[in-house]
Amino acid sequence: MGLSPGDLDENGLVVGISPEHFRSVAMPLLFDHLNAQCEGTVAVNRQARIVWMSDKYARKIGVADTASVLGREIEAVLPGSNLREVVRSGQPSLLDLMPFGDEHFVVTRIPLHDDAGHVVGALGFVLFDRARHLKPLMDKYGRLQARLAETERALLQARRARYTIAHFIGAGSAANEIKRQARRAAQLDATVLLRGETGTGKELLAQGIHNLSARADGPFVAVNMAAVPDNLVEAELFGTAPGAFTGADRKARVGKFELANGGTLFLDEIGDLSLPLQVKLLRVLQEQQVEPLGSNQVRPLDVRVIAATHVDLEDRVAAGRFRDDLYYRLNVLMLRVPSLRERGEDIRTLVEYLLDDIAARSGQRPLELTEDALQLLEAQPWPGNVRQLRNLLERAQLSADKSPLDAAVLGELLGGAALVEPPAATLPAQPSADGEEIPPTPQVEALADSLARAEREAILAALQACDGNRRLAASRLGISRAGLYAKLQLHRIER
Repeated sequence: MGLSPGDLDENGLVVGISPEHFRSVAMPLLFDHLNAQCEGTVAVNRQARIVWMSDKYARKIGVADTASVLGREIEAVLPGSNLREVVRSGQPSLLDLMPFGDEHFVVTRIPLHDDAGHVVGALGFVLFDRARHLKPLMDKYGRLQARLAETERALLQARRARYTIAHFIGAGSAANEIKRQARRAAQLDATVLLRGETGTGKELLAQGIHNLSARADGPFVAVNMAAVPDNLVEAELFGTAPGAFTGADRKARVGKFELANGGTLFLDEIGDLSLPLQVKLLRVLQEQQVEPLGSNQVRPLDVRVIAATHVDLEDRVAAGRFRDDLYYRLNVLMLRVPSLRERGEDIRTLVEYLLDDIAARSGQRPLELTEDALQLLEAQPWPGNVRQLRNLLERAQLSADKSPLDAAVLGELLGGAALVEPPAATLPAQPSADGEEIPPTPQVEALADSLARAEREAILAALQACDGNRRLAASRLGISRAGLYAKLQLHRIER
């Protein structure tokens, strides 16, 4: 099909025009249009010196004579310009904000090439002298930024420690002492080892120490080592590089150490950590830097570690199941959290607090207990400690048909096999019918108290026999020296 005169226009654009001819015709038209529509144009050579500037641009930046800026380096006239970088890289910058005084110009920068493809300079266009023309785009960007900030706030809130030391309920001597030690530990930015039975409130104290420390505004991240499969512990703690192992995410995974950066990392059940990972944990604690799994990049850290365990770490060290160097690194500040059976004087306070909390969470009225029910609770050994007590009270709240609840109902919930009856009150001798006195029922000491008293007497006897030499006393008692120190602290034996 042939071309007709209607296929031509006044600019010489012909249907089926060759690419070379199109560029030769279209480029001047494009430049003329941009120069006319934009707020100013400037061109530089390969040395980033100004070779041309439009009068409109000159007026905008306060230059009276355009010729006065020719030959000058672009930064001397426009300090915020990046035209030199466009000349150097040969890559365009299609949309950018350039500061100029108190204003920001929306600019486009493109490189200029010769026929051989070499960069010979660059052109800069001021598209708008105000960012208002980008309002729809900026609004969308603002909404995305707000959503990102909200997500970050939610994540930070999720990593905040909820409890303070005051949440460790109790006013007895054992509770007051552990709270005193926790407040002291909060003032020192050293590694803390919390020791105590399961359910005694070790994580609560860890959060309290964090919230009272200089790191309170940083994250609090908790990891239960016993709950993480062995093959995932390293990735959980130290993170992974993209595709570090088969089945790994294509994206990098941030480890708990990095999540806790600037704050506190709580490692619960640290005694369950395998020996190979103990080596890596020791290195992180010593160097304060982490290397994600599958990566060769080392990242600096600023993390305080609080570890917790219910096992005897000294026995594990002696058995070769826990590294002694890691033990000493963790055992800088050691706090022994007392068991509930050592805090009999706090039972009533704890019961009152737990019943109010359970009622608030369930939307029910607080359950009340009779005096004999409270005495029954005070007599129990509580192997599961506060966690077990709370579980019992939750079941009592759900199953109670009346309030106050008496000892008979609580006894059924405790279970006959595990039930320990409260000691009977000691009564004065009563005369019998024939005038003879009937001896009072003897008061029985709780087994835990009896064992604690016997242990304390044995330690004192060993220290006396060894003239106060603790190393020798520990050997005579058949325990480690660190184990003896823990027991000395428990029984408050200072000399």
